[in-house]
Amino acid sequence: MTEPGGPRYPRTAVVLTASDRSAAGAREDESGAGVAARLEALGFAVERAVVADDRVEIEAALRAAAERHPLVVTTGGTGLTPRDVTPQATLAVVDYEVPGLAEAIRAEGRLKTPLAALSRAVVGVRGRSLIVNVPGSPKGALESIEAIVPVLEHALETLAGPFDHGAATDGGMVRAGDAAETDAQHHFGRDEAFVEPEDAD
Repeated sequence: MTEPGGPRYPRTAVVLTASDRSAAGAREDESGAGVAARLEALGFAVERAVVADDRVEIEAALRAAAERHPLVVTTGGTGLTPRDVTPQATLAVVDYEVPGLAEAIRAEGRLKTPLAALSRAVVGVRGRSLIVNVPGSPKGALESIEAIVPVLEHALETLAGPFDHGAATDGGMVRAGDAAETDAQHHFGRDEAFVEPEDAD
C-alpha cells in the first residue's frame, strides 16, 4: 500500500549482485551493500540477493524480482570478460530499453575514469519495473546510482501508471506536475520557434 499523496508505486527495490566470488562466499558483497544503503536513504525498502555470473541464474532472478518490485538494480558483470553476462541477461528479460539512463551512467563514470566507456550496462523495463545495471566496484556502483537519482522518481511514477497521463489522478484531481512533466518530455529537443503547421483545408 502507498500513502495518500505519496508515490503511486510500492517503494521497494531489489539489489541483485552478480558475482562468482560473492556467490561462493569468497568475497564480501560491498557494492550490493553500498547500493542498498543508498536506496534505503532514498526511502526504499530493499531486498538483496547474490547470484553467480551465470546468465540463466541472472535471468531467473531478474524475472522474479520484477514480479514483486518496481525497481531492480544489478551490480557486477558489466565488463568485457566472458563471465560478464549481466547485460545479456538483462536484455533477454526486458520489454524495452531506456538508453538515456544507461548513457547518463556512463557519462557520469567518464568524469571519473575513461574506463567507464568500457561498461556495457543497460537499463530497461520489464512490465512496470525498471531494471538498472551498475558496475561491480563499490565506488562505481554508487556513482552510477547518483547519475540517475534526479529522474528516478519520475521514471518509477511513469511506469506505475496510469499510462494515459490525463487520467493520472488523486481523488479525482489531476496530480500536480503530471501534465507539465509530460509536456516537457514531449517537447524535449524541439526548436522553441517551431510551430506545428495547421491542417490544410
